[in-house]
Amino acid sequence: MSTTTLQIGDMTIHRIVEMEAGFTDAFQFFPDLTPERFAENKDWLQPHALDAEGKLILCFQSYVVRTPHHTILVDSCIGNDKERPNRPMWNKKTDDTWMRGLASHGLRVEDIDFVMCTHLHVDHVGWNTRLENGRWVPTFPNARYLFSEKELAFWTEATSKTPIPVIEDSVLPIVAARRADLITSDHSLGDHVRLMPTPGHTIDHFSVELGRGTTRAILTGDALHSPLQAKYPELGMYIDHDPAQAGKSRRALLERCCDSDILTCFAHFPSPSTGHVKRWGDGFRCE
Repeated sequence: MSTTTLQIGDMTIHRIVEMEAGFTDAFQFFPDLTPERFAENKDWLQPHALDAEGKLILCFQSYVVRTPHHTILVDSCIGNDKERPNRPMWNKKTDDTWMRGLASHGLRVEDIDFVMCTHLHVDHVGWNTRLENGRWVPTFPNARYLFSEKELAFWTEATSKTPIPVIEDSVLPIVAARRADLITSDHSLGDHVRLMPTPGHTIDHFSVELGRGTTRAILTGDALHSPLQAKYPELGMYIDHDPAQAGKSRRALLERCCDSDILTCFAHFPSPSTGHVKRWGDGFRCE
């Protein structure tokens, strides 16, 4: 279990890490990555962001944001008991790592006021629900779940044609339980939390800006996955919905954060996963 707490003005940000490991071969993850570019960057990627087998090291985690008014979970990670045959390390998982991480910050599931899903991919919605007497029920009984209306419509239509397990076990039960609030990707929540549209990885992906009056931190979601994409913002990953749009969103987000006091909190960068974005040639790096 790995957790981190950051104090940003009158807000607290907690990291809850569910898993961190070498995940996917770099060339599989980035279809346009060339052997020449890989060789050029291998030395600085290893061992922090690339393991000895050439797999990208990814962190799978949630952020909990405590403002003076709300306790907000941003992305609910992988979850337990879910059928994920394509990912053996996730399939029917039963560990208590994520829940122990939540408890280590003095929090219970009942304390979460809002669950914000930057997008509806499998590793960002898993703890939305838990298995109870054979049924998927909301994990956070007092929370409203904020879904992009456009994103939810896209995945609901897709699963109506070909069943998508993650939508059926981690998203639609929230809608059925009447716990979902449908929003646009530029929604605001109080004075401290604003959404920032960063589409491309999915049809209506959003990042999250934090800070009253001025932006003090940004949670990127899956606008980027690896430090290699910071250096090369146009480098798309294998399941981007619109790779060209994702590249534009990624570069705009990094420009927004660059050479500023904004703390950037990445969803999948290896630990510590947070830092400040600096320019690096035509791209960027995180310090």
